Amino acid sequence: MIRSLQIIGVLILIVSLWLLTPGGGVPILAYHQVSSLPEIYSVDANEFDQQMQYLAEHGYTAISLGELFATKQGGGKLPSRPVVITFDDGYEDNYLTALPIMEKYGMKGTVFVIAGQVGQTEYMTWEQLKAMQQRGTEIGSHTYSHVALNEISPPEQLAELVRSKQVLETNLGQRVEFLAYPYGQYDSATIAAMQQAGYTGACTGRPGLGTTSGDVYQLNRVNIPRPKYGLGEFRLRLLRAQIYGKLASLW
Repeated sequence: MIRSLQIIGVLILIVSLWLLTPGGGVPILAYHQVSSLPEIYSVDANEFDQQMQYLAEHGYTAISLGELFATKQGGGKLPSRPVVITFDDGYEDNYLTALPIMEKYGMKGTVFVIAGQVGQTEYMTWEQLKAMQQRGTEIGSHTYSHVALNEISPPEQLAELVRSKQVLETNLGQRVEFLAYPYGQYDSATIAAMQQAGYTGACTGRPGLGTTSGDVYQLNRVNIPRPKYGLGEFRLRLLRAQIYGKLASLW
């Protein structure tokens, strides 16, 4: 009986160590706003600062999606603990609040912009987006009008994707290669439209780690809402994504 319990204990330890070892992809963090607004997708500036400090102190290096995909083509090697920090929608606080905090800890991010909302109340202007670019931020698309893509026809999906890409590229003077699906919603027609529109990859709302070894138009992310339990919740979200990534590698 004692020997059986010892064997079970060893097996549990082995499985736990395997689940916790790095592998299975890169954590792609999904934020929206960094502000004091009491909303689920608004993280307080102090809490965001703690999260960035945690990443820096634990050896994480922020990379862009472009850098992640470059390794797939043989363009360099990833750092030992890479992380991609993304923001959806293009809120002004990404520039005014989040960017200085990230720079404080040597981090950079990717902002998925709703092209039709640029310059509107609470959203960044073109000048602010250009300034973010110059300071190392990657700009992606969040469609033109923030529509749930799987709820419109395939031609309408393509029009949304093409228009957003063209508007962003024209105003920012750089290629836009990546997109985050509004509300995390998409279908097979969306992926076909993404390819036709010339996007390189896309982020979903599915939990787990992002990897270029699978479908590059269905990258997993780690959703970071306003925490209820402080930094411990942030750490648990990273751990859960790691476990999902390891389990996904089995299939």
